[in-house]
Amino acid sequence: MRVAAITDIHSNLPSLEAVLAAIDADGIGEIWCLGDVIGYGAEPDECADLVRERCALCLVGNHDLAVLGALDIAAFSEAAATAVAWTRENVAARTLEMLRELEPAGAREGIALFHASPRDPVWEYVLSAEQADANLDAHEAQIALIGHSHISLFFVRRAAEVQGEVRGAEAGDGTRLELGSDRWLLNPGSVGQPRDGDPRAAWLELDLAAGTAHFHRVEYDTERAAAAISAAGLPRRLAERLHVGS
Repeated sequence: MRVAAITDIHSNLPSLEAVLAAIDADGIGEIWCLGDVIGYGAEPDECADLVRERCALCLVGNHDLAVLGALDIAAFSEAAATAVAWTRENVAARTLEMLRELEPAGAREGIALFHASPRDPVWEYVLSAEQADANLDAHEAQIALIGHSHISLFFVRRAAEVQGEVRGAEAGDGTRLELGSDRWLLNPGSVGQPRDGDPRAAWLELDLAAGTAHFHRVEYDTERAAAAISAAGLPRRLAERLHVGS
């Protein structure tokens, strides 16, 4: 079974459409979404409709929860908070209903799934080996998928190493991993707002039978996505960052 994992779409319809087209072209059997379907971008309902239609499983993310009024936005940046307010005023009832049914953590096919991390499924950014080490200890699955940081990366604890040191790295386009019996945290990177210096939309392919992971990047129409943000009157920074992946 081959699975596509996507996350952090953030109301970016052109990027989501491009990723779904790439997944279809590769003949992937099932899609899992790790949350933050909305927030930042200008097309929340269109993205939520596609996720509802195409994804076998979806988690809820911190921006989704913020729009629902279930998360304090005091720690959000000014631009993020502005986007939350705009989304609350413009989102359809069907999208809110969908998001209310979701949880920030789950599991499928023996894979643990978290929007942010095993320790804190809503908020923690896992960016260091020290954090990854603690998070590997916080759950029992061999493989966990995480999102939230908008950075394509992986962390691994090798089964053959007595000390069990955790190592990690960013995962560029085309990175392939042999999962074996090691323990992993895998972050697909963001569909709708990458922050690793590559503006292309990101997604992760898992081959559960072969025990491999393959990181992908996809070109999409950033001008169209940025124009939608500008037309909605959202902060200029949210449009500009799409062109540079920051």
